[in-house]
Amino acid sequence: MTQYETVSTDAGDARVAWSEGTKPWAVLALGHGAGGGIEARDLQALAAALPARGVTVALVEQPWRVAGKKVAPAPKTLDTGWRGLWPALARPGLPVIAGGRSAGARVACRTGRELGALAVLALSFPLHPPGRPEKSRADELLGAGLPTLVVQGGNDPFGRPGEFPDGSYGLVEIPYGDHGFALPKRAPLGPDEAEGLLVEGVAEWISALR
Repeated sequence: MTQYETVSTDAGDARVAWSEGTKPWAVLALGHGAGGGIEARDLQALAAALPARGVTVALVEQPWRVAGKKVAPAPKTLDTGWRGLWPALARPGLPVIAGGRSAGARVACRTGRELGALAVLALSFPLHPPGRPEKSRADELLGAGLPTLVVQGGNDPFGRPGEFPDGSYGLVEIPYGDHGFALPKRAPLGPDEAEGLLVEGVAEWISALR
């Protein structure tokens, strides 16, 4: 059962959707991207699957989304909201894995170490704007300073797996997937298979952190 909590931050009120784990040993906190909210299919899949594996999942709605705004604020403001939420995420007294998709992944990479996160999960990390590989954000990923897993679509215009620099992070590819892990009709695997690859890849990585 999902429980909702409103948390006041210096960037406004945020909201957390909690899916409590069975005998949980860790919390996975996931922020959303700049173009959508916590209804994203990958976030919902992890919130549905991981609690049975002992991980409480906290889906975080940034203040700008809670306020009904259509456009995400500057990265600094996103980081402020995330920092303000952190005490609520850490309140269960369990190790917290910081994560998110796209812009949320960048927030987790930028703030994870200072907040005392156990690790960072980056879903669809936006390595660069589409068509602008010279505008790399690799420094954010490589600078996370924590065990990090990237889950990336094979056809993500924000950075395909082969474009990522060498580093100490892990990378799980969702073949043929775009930035939202959606697949073209010609793909030889279906949405359920892609979702399975995502969930199993993340679950295996998290269990190895224990």
